[in-house]
Amino acid sequence: MSQPFVLVLFYSRHGSVLNLAKSIAKGIEQAGVEARIRTVIDSDDHCSDYPAVDTDDVKNCIGLAMGSPCHFGMMSSSLKKFWESTSNHWISGELIDKPAAVFTSSSSLHGGNESTLLSMSLPLLHHGMMLLGVPYSEPELHKTESGGTPYGASHVSGLSLSNELSESEKRIAVALGTRLANTAKLMNTNQAT
Repeated sequence: MSQPFVLVLFYSRHGSVLNLAKSIAKGIEQAGVEARIRTVIDSDDHCSDYPAVDTDDVKNCIGLAMGSPCHFGMMSSSLKKFWESTSNHWISGELIDKPAAVFTSSSSLHGGNESTLLSMSLPLLHHGMMLLGVPYSEPELHKTESGGTPYGASHVSGLSLSNELSESEKRIAVALGTRLANTAKLMNTNQAT
């Protein structure tokens, strides 16, 4: 049997979502769980250094973090297309009770971060996954002047279109990854007994 892992699935056009994925993976690994970073590939993809996800990655993970840029307040069509290929997992119930979290990036403060996070939550909820957010016990939620919501980690690039995360955005993403990994370990232990 392979080592338990949390899947960090993302789509990124300019690198912001990738940077969030790396910070979430850091939090997962700080909790002692392998983070497996995967992407969805399309013609606009700039992150092909990472392997393309397949449905077995989703089936075999013990938890999932999913990220997308804001596309008019919705997840990218590439991620949506991937989830539309998972009907067999939905029918078999293979993802039920796996913990999941979402993350996003926009170029403006009111660029649809929260609605994008919610749009990514929908297929996860349909699969019976348990959605985790960032609780207000996380101090950075009270300090951030850019990204970060209770719905999930986020980044706001602003007019500069910088893909570099603020310190608050990094800390929130790491905290979300740690929370996801700790929950996944707990759920995996409970399912094994």
